Amino acid sequence: DRSCVYSVIHSRSFNSRPLERKSGMQQLGRICAKSGCDPIAALDMQPEYVKSILRPLGMLDHPIVIISDGQDLSVAERLLNDPEIAPMLRLVPNRAKWIGGDITLAIMSTTFIGNPASTFSGFIAKSRLALGIDNTF
Repeated sequence: DRSCVYSVIHSRSFNSRPLERKSGMQQLGRICAKSGCDPIAALDMQPEYVKSILRPLGMLDHPIVIISDGQDLSVAERLLNDPEIAPMLRLVPNRAKWIGGDITLAIMSTTFIGNPASTFSGFIAKSRLALGIDNTF
């Protein structure tokens, strides 16, 4: 039984350094080729993509927390402009950001939406799997 029901979205942009972006995009392309996932959806986190995951789980009526690398705020801006998502959206304030806090918040969430090419999302997904926590996307 979970006393705190919420979702976490990990936004990862790969924008800071050209080599990192190229490597991240190549990794995402390889993963998507093997799994059949959309190669852009996990980067863009468009509102419709997020809602297509959260709506069937009944999670649009619960808080949605964004954790990110802070390099690209366009995901947060898009989600804040969506009338269905915005009322539930929570951003971790800069003064409270800490990698350990982000990891804990994401691992313990009811639903986690990450980027399959991100090692950070991968660590969270593997930790959730080890703990028997479902709803990892």
